[in-house]
Amino acid sequence: MQWIYLLLAGFLEVGWTFGLKYSEGFTQLVPSIVTIVLLAVSFMLFARAMRTIEIGVAYAMFTGIGTVGTVIAGIFILNEPADFWRLFFIAILVGGIVGLKLVSKDKPAPTDEQAEASSSIQERSTESAIRTNNKDREKVGT
Repeated sequence: MQWIYLLLAGFLEVGWTFGLKYSEGFTQLVPSIVTIVLLAVSFMLFARAMRTIEIGVAYAMFTGIGTVGTVIAGIFILNEPADFWRLFFIAILVGGIVGLKLVSKDKPAPTDEQAEASSSIQERSTESAIRTNNKDREKVGT
């Protein structure tokens, strides 16, 4: 399921990239709203995918899907050039994305118990840092 989230996040990246163009620097209301919504949903799906997909692989695939999709959409929708070199490098990028998918290993999704334990550790660490900071302030004050 995480890979589907990542794929959808990448496709939505194409949408919000086009939205940036049509919002004309966020001066057009409707394209600006659509862009912000697509951006938020895209990043939520991307964050969800990173729960089990390695961060480097997830980010490379997210941006790669967005890049390839945006270039292809630009060619078909905006009549941007589709010369040999542009298509060649898009093919290399697709090859890299597929290669990363093939060599990546999914990590297990955190269970509720693990999430609670991690939260508890973070809280204790924060409390300890605050105590240490207060002690340092006391030393400086005396």
